[in-house]
Amino acid sequence: MKDPGEILKEYWGYNAFRPLQREIINSVLGGHDTLAIMPTGGGKSICFQVPSMVKEGICLVISPLIALMQDQVLNLKKKGIPSLAIYSGMSFFEIKKTLRNAAYGNFKFLYVSPERLETELFLEFISSIKINLIAVDEAHCISQWGYDFRPPYLHIADIREYFPNIPILALTASATLEVQEDICNKLVFKKDAQSFHQSFERANLSYSAFNLSSKENKLIHILKKVPGSGIVYCKSRKRTKEIAELLNSNEISADFYHAGLSNDERKNRQENWVNNKTRIISCTNAFGMGIDKPDVRSVIHYDVPDALENYYQEAGRAGRDEKKAYAVLFYNERELNELRKQADIRYPTKEVIRTVYAAICNYFQLPSGSGEGISYDFDINSFVKKFKLEAYLVNNVLKILEQEELIIYNEQFFSLSTVVFTVTKSELEEFEKSYPHFEEIVKGLLRLYEGIFDFPCSINETQLAKFITLKKEKLVASLNKIKQIGIIDYIPQKEKPQIMFLQNRVNAKDLMINEKNISERKQAFEKRLSAMMKYTKNQSKCRSKMIAGYFNEHLVRRCGVCDNCIRDKKIIITNEEFEAIKSSIEKIVGEKSVSLIQLYQELNSFNQAKIKKILNYLQEENKIKSSKEGLIGMR
Repeated sequence: MKDPGEILKEYWGYNAFRPLQREIINSVLGGHDTLAIMPTGGGKSICFQVPSMVKEGICLVISPLIALMQDQVLNLKKKGIPSLAIYSGMSFFEIKKTLRNAAYGNFKFLYVSPERLETELFLEFISSIKINLIAVDEAHCISQWGYDFRPPYLHIADIREYFPNIPILALTASATLEVQEDICNKLVFKKDAQSFHQSFERANLSYSAFNLSSKENKLIHILKKVPGSGIVYCKSRKRTKEIAELLNSNEISADFYHAGLSNDERKNRQENWVNNKTRIISCTNAFGMGIDKPDVRSVIHYDVPDALENYYQEAGRAGRDEKKAYAVLFYNERELNELRKQADIRYPTKEVIRTVYAAICNYFQLPSGSGEGISYDFDINSFVKKFKLEAYLVNNVLKILEQEELIIYNEQFFSLSTVVFTVTKSELEEFEKSYPHFEEIVKGLLRLYEGIFDFPCSINETQLAKFITLKKEKLVASLNKIKQIGIIDYIPQKEKPQIMFLQNRVNAKDLMINEKNISERKQAFEKRLSAMMKYTKNQSKCRSKMIAGYFNEHLVRRCGVCDNCIRDKKIIITNEEFEAIKSSIEKIVGEKSVSLIQLYQELNSFNQAKIKKILNYLQEENKIKSSKEGLIGMR
C-alpha cells in the first residue's frame, strides 16, 4: 500500500497536504465514516481522491453537479487516472457500458448523480462493483433544513446495505450545527464516525457591505480601484447582461453567464474568464461550482443573497491564492424590504401549489393516472404566458414539487448528440458507393466512436468536424441528410430544461402535500434570511467573526480588515477613556440587565462610537452578554 503523501506527489505534484487533508484521509483509510467541512477552495476532492488511489477498488462519488463531475473526470484522466461519470442525458446503452467498465475495468472513480443510485440498472451492477469508498459531495443537500435540500440525497444511505464495511466521506463547504447533525443521521454514520472542521476564517479576505442608492457607480469605482479578475453575482439573468454591458462601456472587460445560455456559450465564457481573456464575469449563482481559479481578486454581490451559506461559498471564491482579496456586498433598504417578503413568496399556500401542478399537467396534456417516469422538455416562458402565471412563483412551486418527490426539475438539462447506424455493413458499403461525398463522414464516425453499429453513441460534432476537416455547420447538415436517407439515426444535442414525473398524475384536489414539512422548511428559510439581513446591516461587529459564529465557530479573532474593523480602528480611545467607560458599564449593568438605549442614556457624557467599541470588546471577551430582547448583562 502506497503512502498518501507519495500518491499526492506522484499524481498532483504537491509536496505537502493542506490543513486537515491528511487527518481526513487517515480517518477514511482507518475505515471511519467521516464528515469534512472545508471552505470553498479548501481542497475537498483530494480528501477522497488520494485514499481511493491508496486502496484497491473504485471510489463512488455522489455529486449533483454535472459540470463538476465532467471537469473532475477530465482532470483525473489528464493525470493518468482512469475515471467514469454517469449523468442526465446519457443513453441507456452508454450508462450500461459505463457501469460494466466500473465493475470489470481498471477504473478508480465513478461519479454519479444521487438520483442514479435508485435506478434498476445501477442496482443491477452495484454488487459487482468493488467500491473502496463512498464520497458524498455537497452533503448539505441531504438536510431539508439546509439551504439547498435535494430529496434524492435522502436515499444515499440505502446503498450502505450493499457495502456495510465501506466508509462514507461526506463533504461540504458550509453547514450549520443543525445541518451537520442531520448529515450524520441521514447517512447513518456509525458510532466511531469522525468529524473535521476547517476554520471559516479567511485572513486574506476583506468583507464589506455598502448601503447604496447608486450601485452602478460603486461597482465601477471598485473594479477600477481593485485590479485583477473578478465575479459580480446578480439575482436575475437579465441583470447579468446589463452589468456586463455597463462594465464594457466603462472599459472594463466583462461577459455574462447564466443557466439560460447554451452549453457551448457557458463553456466558452467560463474558459475565457479562467484564462483571463475576460476580466470580469457577471453571473447568477449558476456560475462558480468546481472552478479552480486562485487569482480572483474581487467577488461583488450586486444583490443580497437569501442565506449566509450561499454568500460565504460565493464570496469564498476570492483570494484562494491567499493573497489580498475583497468580498463586497451591495444593498439598499428597498431591497431588504423585498427580502423580508420572500418567505411567503418562496412557500406559497397549498391551493397555489395545486393550481400550478394542475397547469403543468395540462400543459403536457397528461391524462389522469399516467406520467410516472416520463420526461418532458419544459419552456417556462411559454408555460407562464399560456397560464398567465408569474415565472418566479412557478419556479418556487417546481422546487416544492421536487422536494415532495413528485417531480424532478432539471433547469440545466444537457444531452449530447447521438448517432447509431440503422443499416447492415454491406448496405453501408452500397451507400458509400452511391454517395461518395459522405464517405469521409461515415469513416470518421466509425473511427471515432466504437460500437456505433450496435447502440446509439454520444458524438461531439465539433470534434468530428475537426477530425475530418469539415466545417461544423456543413457536418450537421450532412448528418441530417444521411438520416433522411435512412442510414443513421441522428439525435442532435438537447439543452432545454426538463420535468420528469415521479408519480402518475392525480386530480389537483387529491394532491398530497406534506404541509408540516413545508412549514418547517419555511421557518428554516426565515431563520437563514434573518441571519443574512443581520450580517448585511451590522456596522460594528467583525464580519469574519459574524460568519464564523453563524457556523458555530466562536473563537475566531477580529479580522482587522473588514469594513467594520477598519471603521473601528479609526476610533481612538485612550487608556483613561477605556477604563472610565468600562467601569461605568460594569457599574450600570451590575447584577441586572439593561437595554442598550438605557445604557447610552446613562453614559451620555461619553462618545457613543467609543461606547459601542468597548461594548464589542467586552462581548468578544465574554465579559458581557446580550439577550434576544436586546438586554445587556454581565457574565
